[in-house]
Amino acid sequence: MASEATKIYDEKMTKTLAALDSDYATIRAGRANPHVLDKIMVDYYGAPTPINQVGNISVPEPRMIQIQPWDSTMLKAIEKAINASELGIHPGNDGKVIRLIQENPDISREELASRFFLNPDYFAKLFKKETGKALSDYIADLKLEEAKYMLSQTADGISNIASLLGYSNFSYFSKMFRKKTGMTPSEYRKAYYGTIPS
Repeated sequence: MASEATKIYDEKMTKTLAALDSDYATIRAGRANPHVLDKIMVDYYGAPTPINQVGNISVPEPRMIQIQPWDSTMLKAIEKAINASELGIHPGNDGKVIRLIQENPDISREELASRFFLNPDYFAKLFKKETGKALSDYIADLKLEEAKYMLSQTADGISNIASLLGYSNFSYFSKMFRKKTGMTPSEYRKAYYGTIPS
């Protein structure tokens, strides 16, 4: 009897964790992420269809998602679906493609917890239990990866990159970057500009 109850709860927990993984993939964190569109359904000739099945989705720039519909008459339907979603990014349409430009990628524990309707402290504990990593470390690592990408792929000023990533203190950003990479942001840019960071 007890093993049956355990089995049921294990099954429910497995489904819950799969849903949580799916939701993690849609979090907007720094670089534009095409997975934020995964749950958006488009009215495709009367049938709700996932957005990735009506066009090609790409990320041509670090802050931009581009959708090129296979049928240009779908532009308005795609825009309507994006606007109706809770994405918070407004699409731009040039008659051929739709572009979504992501704004400030500042991530906080509170923002992430609110996405899952959880208390920030509880969310942080759950995150650590499931991933083995502290939420604050995970966020710092995301920001570091985005900083490395922006330093190597854009000509944005280093202080602007720090600001875009939510660092109000440039010195603190430089100190954290050096601690994690062994280089200052300037040294990193000189060494890796024009290459994809690993």
